[in-house]
Amino acid sequence: MTAELKSTTEGSTMVLTLSNPSQRNALGPEMYAAGIEALNGAENSDEIRSVILVGEGKWFCAGGSLQRLSANRDREPAVQAESIEALHTWVDSIRTFPKPVIAAVEGAAAGAGFSLALACDFVVSARDAVFAASYSNVALSPDGGLSWHLGRALPRQLASEWLMLGERLDASRLHALGLVNEITESGQALTAALAIAGKLNARAPNALASIKELLSEARGTTLVSQLSQERDHFVRNLHHANAGIGIAAFLSKQTPRYE
Repeated sequence: MTAELKSTTEGSTMVLTLSNPSQRNALGPEMYAAGIEALNGAENSDEIRSVILVGEGKWFCAGGSLQRLSANRDREPAVQAESIEALHTWVDSIRTFPKPVIAAVEGAAAGAGFSLALACDFVVSARDAVFAASYSNVALSPDGGLSWHLGRALPRQLASEWLMLGERLDASRLHALGLVNEITESGQALTAALAIAGKLNARAPNALASIKELLSEARGTTLVSQLSQERDHFVRNLHHANAGIGIAAFLSKQTPRYE
């Protein structure tokens, strides 16, 4: 069965499903290209206000296909480099996408599947789900931005433990460290993610886009520069039609309906 990315909509939320169930939703080049295309389309759609990434069946994503990686060892290194570049373009598109992206994790998120989950703005996980940076188990190193996300979210010693030992991590441990937003019962991650998406969809898209951009820039800039960016975003959003809608609704104790 070919790995593919399925796209459906639930109201104003696009649900992207990693589908390769015979290999626990292992990733492939087709998924990377489809993911980039889907986000490009969603960015230009006024109807889509959020995106959820989920795995088909009982797994989120087992990462890269070891069979494909083994076959690539007999090909030119450029072949694997090109594949990773495609994955990285998808990860970057998730981070720069101006709308919220939520990962709904069931079963396991391993390797690049872990990377994809951490690239999202929110992570909802089933209580019995596990996460694993399992690269070192097969003598490999991380991809998909995993070292970047863990290196910034965790103390160096803890990031070293997770990446070098490659052991399975309970969802509760990630939740305690702030890497998972919400824990659900098994089979309920997508439902909980849709509930979060519904709350986000009711908020002004321009304000959420500014928050996402500001958070992405915050760790790589100085306070003075960040203050300047906050000023510019605030002024731009104040003069957006949605600010008028939001302020008027608040003062009149009504529910706002943003453009």
